Amino acid sequence: MNDPTARKSAAEPEGAGLAPEQQSAGQLDPLAEAQRQAADFKDKLLRTLAEMENLRKRTEREVIDTRSYAIASFARDVLAVADNMHRALDAIGDELRQASDSNVKALVEGVDLTERELMKILERNGVRKFSPQGEKFDPNMHQAMYEVPNSDVPPGTVAQVIQSGYMLGERVLRPALVAIAKAAPRASANDNSQPDAAD
Repeated sequence: MNDPTARKSAAEPEGAGLAPEQQSAGQLDPLAEAQRQAADFKDKLLRTLAEMENLRKRTEREVIDTRSYAIASFARDVLAVADNMHRALDAIGDELRQASDSNVKALVEGVDLTERELMKILERNGVRKFSPQGEKFDPNMHQAMYEVPNSDVPPGTVAQVIQSGYMLGERVLRPALVAIAKAAPRASANDNSQPDAAD
């Protein structure tokens, strides 16, 4: 029972006499495992930092957009008031503007000043008016209402602005209502020919 080899094998850890390649097959090297885990943690940390930076930039952009475009709904409602004031001023004829009655003149001047002030306030808040007369039709900025035959401008050009459009920053707040030029119909050769005289 006092076998020296039995006592030696019990005292030595398993695989102690084996080569390093043989040891790794049975168990992992603790240093290599710790380095692998450290590399994994570093990779996860770098990915998390990159995600946090992207989130911060995206949030900053959203805050800027929200500040810039938060008034869009309100501005659209105010545009209806601006349109009505413009229509009222257009409806006032020259004779009424030249009226000798000082009350009528004061009323017209008051409406005119109010419209100008309203447009200044809209511009101060990033809303600007545009009228695309003579420009090429752009479906992103213009809403076509109808086509008109017009040989003076190329087909697809805005021939008439029915209602001005408005931009809020770089976005279209309201498209301009326009009439688009189309090629004028050509008189055919048959239309110009005279009927044959009877024999």
